Amino acid sequence: MSPSGRPWSLSLLFLLGMASQGISCPSRCSCQYLEVNCTGQQLQEFPVDIPLDTRQLILAANNVSYLPAVELSFLADLVYLDCRKNLLGDNLDFTFIGVAKLVYLDLSFNSLTQVTFSTFSHLLSLVVLKISDNPNLVAIEKDAFANNTWLRQLDVSRTGLTFLDTSTVRDLPNLRLLGLSDNLWHCNCSFLDFITWMMESDVHFPDADNITCYTPAGLRALRMPAAEAQLHLSCLTQLYKQDYVFLCLVGFCIFLAGTMAAWLAGVCAVIYESHASKGEEEEEEEEEEED
Repeated sequence: MSPSGRPWSLSLLFLLGMASQGISCPSRCSCQYLEVNCTGQQLQEFPVDIPLDTRQLILAANNVSYLPAVELSFLADLVYLDCRKNLLGDNLDFTFIGVAKLVYLDLSFNSLTQVTFSTFSHLLSLVVLKISDNPNLVAIEKDAFANNTWLRQLDVSRTGLTFLDTSTVRDLPNLRLLGLSDNLWHCNCSFLDFITWMMESDVHFPDADNITCYTPAGLRALRMPAAEAQLHLSCLTQLYKQDYVFLCLVGFCIFLAGTMAAWLAGVCAVIYESHASKGEEEEEEEEEEED
């Protein structure tokens, strides 16, 4: 081969290498244009050799317990990620920092324990988030979705949640569907604000018949509209021990202030009368001296 043809040979090898990289597919997965599907392949770890231009990644029904943030960040164009029915748990903070274009994320049927601000804060384009059927999920920070302003569908059904701060979902301007069924809602006075928001919101709540109170025992299995009426009656009219103590203190203070005011008024009156009588005596003495 002539020296002049050598650069063309190197370019051809480079292009062939890029082509082979582009059609690579992870072991035990099926690949088609911009999609990698690894459903039900008994995978223990996040698959390697995923094409970098992948838009849709399906890892459903495997045994993956960890999502590596670095490997995910290589898939910068990923818009759809399905990880349902895996073993994901503990802390997912900063896991999705490199997939900012993600629109759809399904983490249902896993072992998530909490959602913090750092869990999904980098997913600025997220529209659908499914974290239902995570029985160990017991806490969602009130600002957990503060950056997910495009979120339209959120599902937290069938988890271990007992409470959800109203601002967590009320401040999502595009939210249209919110799944809350079959959770262990603790319907106390602190939860009344959230229930009231539910009744007044335009958001759709699927399976609404199964959004019921779990505790206290007196409200168990009660649907939210009925629970709201009960809580309005008890929370807005009932006085607790601390309320009675406060009222007693206020009453005592008012009584003490009134007593002190009356005493001061009496003292002032006595002093005034004393000065007045003394002035009259002096005037009489002056008149007698003149006479």
